[in-house]
Amino acid sequence: MTGDHYFTAEPSTAAAPREVEFSVAGRDYALRSAAGVFSAARLDPGTAVLLRKAELPAPDTTGALLDLGCGFGPISCVLASTAPAATVWAVDVNERARALTAANAERVGAADRVHAVAPDEVPADLSFSQLWSNPPIRIGKAELHELLRRWLPRLAPDGVAWLVVARHLGGDSLHGWLVEQGWRVDRHASQKGYRVLRVTR
Repeated sequence: MTGDHYFTAEPSTAAAPREVEFSVAGRDYALRSAAGVFSAARLDPGTAVLLRKAELPAPDTTGALLDLGCGFGPISCVLASTAPAATVWAVDVNERARALTAANAERVGAADRVHAVAPDEVPADLSFSQLWSNPPIRIGKAELHELLRRWLPRLAPDGVAWLVVARHLGGDSLHGWLVEQGWRVDRHASQKGYRVLRVTR
């Protein structure tokens, strides 16, 4: 056993490479994954609900999109595929996750449009038309709130954030907290115990 979590910056767990296959919006994906990253062996059920139920960007979407907590990159790869004129910033503290996301962006033909970076590597003046996240609930409530306080304000004035949170892990309380912070929050969908939240200014 090691002390690694998916939010460990430099996982010490042996990588044990694998491949994860899934389909979104009629397109099949086969992405590289490895131990030491979030949901290494499969597309996380919450991420699957998010990609199925949220409104994927239109093909003519431009500008910058943010995948917050990118893991091995399934959301980033879907966003880059569905919005070929947009740029995706894939943010994760886990260096193995970032490397996998970069490799998977190349697999889907989007290596030049997906920037897999650490949080502090995102340009300070960059705003996002969309933010997508299956947020890292297990880092703790205080840390999660701090994470969202940091990144939600980076939305453009007319931007939208799509979040998925399991109900039993606090999806409804997070909804309430976001409203208290002044955000407009719509429970866009519920499926398999997950809440898909649409967050706007």
